[in-house]
Amino acid sequence: MPTVTTAARLHFGFQNLSLAHERLYGGVGLALDEPRLSVEATRADTVQCDDPATEPYVRRVVDALDVPGAAVSVEERFPRHVGLGSGTQLSLATLIAVVRAYDRTADARTHAPQLGRGGRSGVGVAAFESGGFIVDGGHPTERFTAEPPAEGDWDVPPVLAHHDVPAHWRFVIVVPDTDPGQSGAAEDQSMRQAVERADPGIADEISTLLTRRVLPAIATRDHSDFGQAAARLGRLNGAWYADEQGGVYRPPAGALVDSLASAPVISGAGQSSWGPTVWGLTTADYESEARDAGVLALDTADVDGTVRVVAPRNTGASLTE
Repeated sequence: MPTVTTAARLHFGFQNLSLAHERLYGGVGLALDEPRLSVEATRADTVQCDDPATEPYVRRVVDALDVPGAAVSVEERFPRHVGLGSGTQLSLATLIAVVRAYDRTADARTHAPQLGRGGRSGVGVAAFESGGFIVDGGHPTERFTAEPPAEGDWDVPPVLAHHDVPAHWRFVIVVPDTDPGQSGAAEDQSMRQAVERADPGIADEISTLLTRRVLPAIATRDHSDFGQAAARLGRLNGAWYADEQGGVYRPPAGALVDSLASAPVISGAGQSSWGPTVWGLTTADYESEARDAGVLALDTADVDGTVRVVAPRNTGASLTE
């Protein structure tokens, strides 16, 4: 029985949301080693799946492969719509598990648009493929339309830069118990509104930040400057999204970011995607202190939630048969 295991990703933000520039979006993020999800599949005459979130992907995969059906189960999972990229990882893991159940091969990047993934950011697809730190190239701005394109009517953005993340880096992941982040039609509407009024000057600042600080920091393995620069990139993105998410960060993420960033063992903190997940960067030497900082952040914000300290992932999804 083929089993595909993959894990979460952080999304620091986009390079550009303004229609005044030549390319739109351009995601920046990296793959985490946890939390993970694991999908198993076997051949079947019909679609059999007891997980409501997974069943639509199974049906799309079965249609795309023109096979009669598949029995799919999700053995591990992580929360949906909290900014960790569960949708892309779940859909692609389902694809590869079903493909291997039929002794076929398939390219995740090629099939992702048919599954409704990789339309704006290519970070999740690239994280599934090879892990690591990723910068994608976005899409030509002239292809932007007020209504989202039909599923399958796009290519996943190309990878412009890919680096392994130092193995001793650790990320404090704080997930507050609050309403899920945006997804689906609501996310599409918020993105469209943000794009239509985005300040092009923010994109110019992000371009400088990316080339002068983020990329040099990951290339030279400077965790302090990387964390601070990634945090700045996220804050600049928040200026684009402020009207859509209720502030530079989606409440209560702002309070969590402030608390985490003030901890001596944390080098930069920010919100992942639409949140509410917040991240902070530290190293393996300070895992215990970093976890305590995450717990304190929740206490300071007066909200319940979960805290974990996780390593980066520099490989793609794994397949066992």
